[in-house]
Amino acid sequence: MAERRKLRSEAWFGGTSKDAFMHRSWMKNQGMPADAFDGRPVIGICNTWSELTPCNAHLRELADRVKRGILEAGGLPLEFPVMSLGESNMRPTAMLYRNLASMDVEESIRANPLDGVVLMVGCDKTTPALVMGAASCDIPTIVLSGGPMLNGNYRGESIGSGTVVWRYHEEVKAGRMSVDDFIGAEAGMSRSAGSCMTMGTASTMASMVEALGIALPHNAAIPAVDSRRQALAQMTGRRIVDMVHEDLTLSKILTPEAFQNAIRVNGAIGGSTNAVLHLIAIARRIGTPLTLEDWDRFGRNVPTIVDLQPSGRFLMEEFYYAGGLPTVMRALGEHDLLNRDVMTVSGKTAWQNVVDAPNYNTEVIRDFDNALADQGGIAVLRGNLAPLGAVLKPSAATPELMVHRGRAVVFETIEDYKRRIVDPDLDIDASSVMVLKNCGPKGYPGMAEVGNMGLPPKLLAQGVSDMVRISDARMSGTAYGTVVLHVAPEAAAGGPLALVEEGDMIELDVPNRRLHLEVTDAELERRRGKWQPRPSAQSGYESLYVNSVLQADEGADFAFLGGCRGAGIPRNSH
Repeated sequence: MAERRKLRSEAWFGGTSKDAFMHRSWMKNQGMPADAFDGRPVIGICNTWSELTPCNAHLRELADRVKRGILEAGGLPLEFPVMSLGESNMRPTAMLYRNLASMDVEESIRANPLDGVVLMVGCDKTTPALVMGAASCDIPTIVLSGGPMLNGNYRGESIGSGTVVWRYHEEVKAGRMSVDDFIGAEAGMSRSAGSCMTMGTASTMASMVEALGIALPHNAAIPAVDSRRQALAQMTGRRIVDMVHEDLTLSKILTPEAFQNAIRVNGAIGGSTNAVLHLIAIARRIGTPLTLEDWDRFGRNVPTIVDLQPSGRFLMEEFYYAGGLPTVMRALGEHDLLNRDVMTVSGKTAWQNVVDAPNYNTEVIRDFDNALADQGGIAVLRGNLAPLGAVLKPSAATPELMVHRGRAVVFETIEDYKRRIVDPDLDIDASSVMVLKNCGPKGYPGMAEVGNMGLPPKLLAQGVSDMVRISDARMSGTAYGTVVLHVAPEAAAGGPLALVEEGDMIELDVPNRRLHLEVTDAELERRRGKWQPRPSAQSGYESLYVNSVLQADEGADFAFLGGCRGAGIPRNSH
């Protein structure tokens, strides 16, 4: 019989030393019996539950199911809180705090007697934050998402969270929908626990962790209030105990091939552009090379086959009932677009997880020859306006605008945009290119979801429904349109975006991945000589963020957090 592997937690609880006595004694004030510390794996349940984060408000109850599974498998579950990031309420943006929450997770794991950890996530930034933190430690880790809300419904129409807000608000501005009707849709849009039921960033990131192999099959799509979500939580609890015994750590799963799978899955599901930032940051933490070029190389020829809002028609309920992400991954595998042999937290390979996945609805999960978009994925653009890159989501864009040349209408800040966009005398037409500056990682700060600028009311009234928009900001995964995002370097860092002036001509050529400002190098140098950086934060976390954050092409992580630092046993102070 193989010798039992020594657990990390035994450095705290094992033996008869004074230190072990103290650690065990303090834990026993919670009513734990003596055999709780007899070599059982100690499993941390890292929970982002918070009533201030609506998407995660049900995770407290879901964690109890995880505990049940851990106990059934012979582990000791210990739940602990970390900073919860809710994009729906946090200002200026939850993205400002993603890196801070990741530090909370990393240090909580390293400092405590944990052999494995379950990451309880929901709203979109909680997923990358927790995975980034855990990747920096590299102990056995499994992710459990809270699941999407039930489909929204308003006056008999299925409405998607986020997506319908942008659409209805444009209708109000165009005078085609009353404010009363707009407000009436509120309750119908959010009618159960869970995160956005569109393929927004929360559902995208739930899909990404499943595609990466660090969550069990069907993690992405089971609705939050479906009993099968509770069953998945219990199975997740059981599985993490086995992973500890197997020493199945994140670094054994988060390989280059796993990230390639996730990039291709993102294209197939019409996933959020935010996944670009988050996956690059996660890869950087675990020490796996991943670049913007990888997103274009591996995702460019992947068709979008999932017909979900904002790119398509349906919502996450239909996606789950059609077969969910396993069905998508099986389709990719059958077209040689999946690295089949990568290991996953299930203990099986990616292909073993999905080889028998059925497709119950080919309207929702389409066949390759009936794709929603022949080239999904994320288009990575470069040129003198974005030397380090910018991104665009083809499946959510207007085909006629994918090659476009137009006159720049420039907004220096988001406040400038809000003030001027409603002006009926604004010099803008449907062929113009809207440019928004100073909304990147340093500029906002935090790189807020404001890149999908609403169109001018006067053009909406004329029936204009889309225009080319360019910024160093992000946009919600629930949003849509021909929107160029994540321009790097950003304006606040002195990138070329800072030098764009009203009336400049800009060329967008998505097929050739080109974003060009038709201004001579000499003129740009003249403008650069006059450019002055805007005042930035002087103190507190915001100052740390602005002074340490990397640009979008490197995942907007902190410069000092790169590489896996491991989970060595901290020094004992007793």
